Amino acid sequence: MTASRPGPPPGPRPGPPSGIRPAPVDEVGEARHPAVDAAVLGMANAEALAPADQIAQYEAAYETLRETLATIDQA
Repeated sequence: MTASRPGPPPGPRPGPPSGIRPAPVDEVGEARHPAVDAAVLGMANAEALAPADQIAQYEAAYETLRETLATIDQA
């Protein structure tokens, strides 16, 4: 007999926080990166999309962040 895996708790599932926008320049100084800002904004805007479109948006953001981090590691 196999043990069943626990599932998510009952009740509504939390979604992404609404109203996420990039921080103003004075809060982060010179540490901004246009590709990262675009990826974060894309993820924040994904909440208005249909679930299937959200997945594509999150995957695109993931790929952008992964590539950006890889270039930082090489510097």
